[in-house]
Amino acid sequence: MLPLLGLAALTLSACSVGPDYQPPQPSTPSAFNDLRSTDRTASRALAAQPDPKWWRTFNDAQLDSLIDRAIAGNLSLQQAVLRIAGVREQTLQAGAAGLPTVNASATRQQLGLKGELDSYGVRAQVAESSEELASRLDSLTRPIHLYQGSFDTSWELDLWGRVRRSVEMANAQTQASVESRNDALVSLEAEVARAYLQLRGAQSVSDTLMAQIDVAQQSLELTQSRAHNGLAPQLDVENASAQIGSLRAQLPQYQAQQRQTMNGLAVLLGLPPGALDAELTQTKPLPRLPAAVPVGVPASLARRRPDVREAEAQLHAATANIGVSVVQLFPVLSLTGQFGMRNTDSDYLTHWSSHFYSYGPQVSIPIFQGGRLVSNVRLARAQQANAVLAYRQTVLTALQDVENALVSYRADQQRVDGLEQTADPLQNAFNLASNSYRQGISTFIEVLDAQRQLAQARQQAASTRVQSSVDLVSLYKALGGGWELYPQGDLPKFQVFGPAETVNGKS
Repeated sequence: MLPLLGLAALTLSACSVGPDYQPPQPSTPSAFNDLRSTDRTASRALAAQPDPKWWRTFNDAQLDSLIDRAIAGNLSLQQAVLRIAGVREQTLQAGAAGLPTVNASATRQQLGLKGELDSYGVRAQVAESSEELASRLDSLTRPIHLYQGSFDTSWELDLWGRVRRSVEMANAQTQASVESRNDALVSLEAEVARAYLQLRGAQSVSDTLMAQIDVAQQSLELTQSRAHNGLAPQLDVENASAQIGSLRAQLPQYQAQQRQTMNGLAVLLGLPPGALDAELTQTKPLPRLPAAVPVGVPASLARRRPDVREAEAQLHAATANIGVSVVQLFPVLSLTGQFGMRNTDSDYLTHWSSHFYSYGPQVSIPIFQGGRLVSNVRLARAQQANAVLAYRQTVLTALQDVENALVSYRADQQRVDGLEQTADPLQNAFNLASNSYRQGISTFIEVLDAQRQLAQARQQAASTRVQSSVDLVSLYKALGGGWELYPQGDLPKFQVFGPAETVNGKS
């Protein structure tokens, strides 16, 4: 017993070979470069920490509801949750390698020597000398039954930390899977918000087109009246009619976009296309941009972006894998034991006199593996170095994503301002051209040209407002927020096969 306790104490105090993981410290600037811009916009980015529920800044209850339902019903997200459950089971398997194993077995064997004696011709030789002796030999060598029941146990002592490093690697891989799910959650929230804003944007552009069609219809009626009274040529009527046709020809693409975005939203929520038509068909205005958009500081991206966190977890796993590969170079010490009952009569298996046992240490030493073990160590170190570079690249990509999103958001707002400033003079020009045409001072070509420019400016302004909203969604996605409510990958229960079979992300 004392040697066993001594070995257990040695196991508990043993060190783990291989490098210990040290969290990386990414080099990031003190502030985002685009925040230094002096350009003024209605919605301005600030260095304050962003809200994890960033979609609430649009102040649209329907958008909030769609995102909540998408989190609960999206099928791709549920697949990511199930992958986490699978990786967690692998972590349990890695930890079980450090525990003793106990197996039970029961066997029945039939033993006999007659066949062996016959194969060597022994019985034939005995029979030649004496039939009586051959008969007695047959009775002694007839088959007998041997019954055995036993328990076998084995415990590998984790002297060099193989199990501990394996569990460390498995935990890091589990965290990487969780962060992958978090990344999918952020992408889902952004996709729902983007699709919803594009839907409202398409409805807004359609309304703008309808307003321009109404104005063009008034111009057509004016030209028809003047032509009827002989004050305008038929050419003006045809041009006015062609303007209406040109505007109406643009409507189908925005109507198709509305249908497609509603179908896309339904699928994102785990529903068939068309399931949200009754809810979303009614036209609603495009949500207004918030006055301020908190974006934090670059250093916080490493803690907030799931892809950066996933890259760090993969680096952790690669570091632990070096220890797993190094420990293969060391001897393996196991404690083994066996206890059981064995007898030729099954009725006597419960008698203590039928027992047998064995116990003792077992050592396995890797003497020659053809360089395979050393090669595994080199491979693990190369993979860890690659994980370091992958982490650094992921951080740089995250910074680039945010900077590009900030630039697009600011630039599109400035474009909206410019288009809106253009629209007012174009409206005045159209009014003046229309009045001059009524008075017979100018031609209808001038009216038509002013109307065309005004319609184009209105449509561009409406489309750019939509793009500004989509830019804001891209900015929030680049910042990486939106997963904090479920940091460990757990989601509300969702159905997989039917009401009777549910899966929880935590199981």
